[in-house]
This record gives sequence, structure tokens and C-alpha cells, in this order.
Amino acid sequence: MKEFLAHYFLPRHTNRYRAKLLHHTSLFIFIGLLFLSNYAISHIQTEYKTVLGVSSSITAQELLVLTNLKREERGLPALVMSAELSQAASLKAADMFAKNYWAHIAPDGTTPWFFIRSSGYEYIHAGENLARGFSTSGDVVNAWMESPGHRDNMLSSNYKEIGFAISSGNLTGDETVLVVEMFGNRQATGQSVAQVETNSVPLPTPTTVQIISQIPTPTTPLPIPTSTPTPLPAPLVPETVEPTPLTQVAAAFNQPLINSVSLQRNIVVIVLVILLVILILDIIIVERKKLSRILSHNLDHVIFFATLLIIAIIISRGGIL
Repeated sequence: MKEFLAHYFLPRHTNRYRAKLLHHTSLFIFIGLLFLSNYAISHIQTEYKTVLGVSSSITAQELLVLTNLKREERGLPALVMSAELSQAASLKAADMFAKNYWAHIAPDGTTPWFFIRSSGYEYIHAGENLARGFSTSGDVVNAWMESPGHRDNMLSSNYKEIGFAISSGNLTGDETVLVVEMFGNRQATGQSVAQVETNSVPLPTPTTVQIISQIPTPTTPLPIPTSTPTPLPAPLVPETVEPTPLTQVAAAFNQPLINSVSLQRNIVVIVLVILLVILILDIIIVERKKLSRILSHNLDHVIFFATLLIIAIIISRGGIL
């Protein structure tokens, strides 16, 4: 057994002074096993969601409490949960799953303000934060607080109310938990609504993360109509978008037997760590024994695999928008 491990993990005469696991054939086997494991996980996750799936324990109440704690630390008033904003967040989450997009603005140009108006919320300021792939409410809030644009939304004095939707499903090819956070300041009687249209919000580009922050009040107030305003037509919601009832989006408690996100991350991390350890041992032994080899670039390989390891850990944390 000792000879077997030494042959695969250490440079010696039996493997031409290069660990067997670093040979091309072994690396190809590693890659093949990674692809096979990814396929197996995806299949089991689709067929047996109670065994292998996305694990999470995020609730709207926890998100509200944690957000208000951050505001309290800075001397800001607490936000109040709004049923209309929660309904708007639910509509937005349903729309993202139905149209399979991850953005503030839908592919057809639908903005967050459409969903807020559709819920019957008349606002003078409004904003939106998005998150996906997180397991706990604390992770979501911490991620938003680490981003300047999202933090500005959470700590803005322009907002008085807040709403959440937490929903799980397949988004852009991945099983994930989606969190939509809507902010607002309700329009007072006789007060002009801040004009917010699609063309006044910069469209996100594929290489730039766009944060939709609070909507500034126009420097010149809009005239208040003297006659009774004509009511807006009922918003057209695509037939494929069926908003989830608020009682179902207030929390996401998915507790499968095995968390697929953690499993995939752990497999990648374990493989990369094994390769890094072998490469480092290889460098040490070759240097000590003063072995001469052709095309030895282990230091470059160490940097490469270390970079992959860092990327794998960062990606597994989840994403915000």
C-alpha cells in the first residue's frame, strides 16, 4: 500500500520522477470523473429532489430583522414590511423563472417598476436588490452589505417600506434559491410620483453588474393634475407568469438529504486540493534531490490550480445583482 501511494503521489523512479497522478492519462481521468459526477448530480437532483437538492433556510422575517439591524447601527429608522412590495417581489421572481433571466430588467424590457405598479403601490422612490444561490438569510444580507450599490439601497433614508420574495427553482440552468428585495416610499396624497421609465435606467451590459438604486425625485416637480387622473390600464402579465402566493414566498425551507451545491463544490475543491498537494510535494522533493527533468513547470501549475480553487470557493458563495 505504501509503495502504491508513493507511486501515485510522489516523484520516484517507478513513475519517471513525476507523480503518477500528474501524468496526462491521470489528469484526463480526473477531468472525465468531474464531468461524470456533474452529470450524475444533475440527474439525481432532477429525479430525486428530496435526496439531492438545493438546501436553504431563508425567511422574509429574518431578512427584515437583519436589514433593520444594519440601519439601526447607522441611526436610520426601521423599514416596515409592505404587502404590496412583497407582491411586487413575488411577481418579479415569477417573471424571472418564467422567462429564465437573471437581471433587473427583463429581456422584453420590463422594469422592476412595472411589478411595483402592478401590485398597486404608488411610490415616489423605489429600488430593488436581487440575490441567488445563498443558504441563509445572514449570508444574503452580508453579501448585499459588501456591495456599495446594494448597501446604498438598504441604508437609504428615502425608503420607508420593504418587501421580499424567496423562491426556488431552475434559473439559467441551475437549481437555485432566488431572493427579491423591493424598497419603496409610498406616495402621499397630492404628491407627484417620481417619473421612472425604462429609458431613464441604464441597461446592464453582459460585462458590467448594474445596480438599480433609489430613484431620485426630479428637480422640477411634475404638475399635479387639476382633474381626476385617468386610471392606468391593467398591467399585462404574461400568461406563463403565475405569481406565487405570498404565503409561499415568505420563506424557502429546502432541506434535501444532500445539498447539491455543497456536494459539487466539495468535489471540485477536493480534486484541486489533491492536485495542489501533489504539485507542492513534487517541487519540494525535486528540489531536495536535485532531479533534472524536461518541461517541469510545477510552479505555474500550482498558481493555476490555486486560482481555480479560489474561483470555485467564491462562486459557491452565491451571487447578487
